[in-house]
Amino acid sequence: MSRPLSYACAMTVLLACSGTVNAQSMDDALYTRSSIKNAHGEGIFQHICQGCHMPDAKGATGAGRYPALTGNPKLASAQYMAAVILFGRHDMPSFEMKPATQGSFFEDTKLSDEQIAEVINYVRSHFGNHYTDSITAAQVAAMHPQDQPSKP
Repeated sequence: MSRPLSYACAMTVLLACSGTVNAQSMDDALYTRSSIKNAHGEGIFQHICQGCHMPDAKGATGAGRYPALTGNPKLASAQYMAAVILFGRHDMPSFEMKPATQGSFFEDTKLSDEQIAEVINYVRSHFGNHYTDSITAAQVAAMHPQDQPSKP
C-alpha cells in the first residue's frame, strides 16, 4: 500500500473513531484542531485513543484489532508507548509532531512531546494500571530520529 494511501486510510479510521469518541464522551466538545492542541493526558485519551482502544481501555476486535491498554504488559515501558505513538505500529498512524506542509490535513492530529508524555502517564496510571514511574517530554523528544547522531 502506498504511503499516501496508508495515511488516507489511517485518517479515515481516525476521523471515524473521533465521531465515536464524541458520542461516548461526557464532554460536549467536538474533535477540533484547538481541542487537541490544548488537550492534556485525559483529554488526548478521550479525543483520540478511546475511539479505537475504547473508553475503558480494554481494546476491541472487529474490523481491526485494537489492543487493550489495561493489563497490557507492554505498558511497563513508557518508552515503548512513546515509540508507538511517535512512529505508529501496524495500522496505528504516527502522531509525531513533524514540520508539515502548509495546510496539510495531517498536521491537525500531531501531538507535542509534552502531550505524548502526558497521555502515556495518564494511561499508565489509570484503567487499573499502577505504574509509578513516568516519562517526560524531554525523554520523548530524545526519541525523535532527527535528534539521533548520524552514523558516519
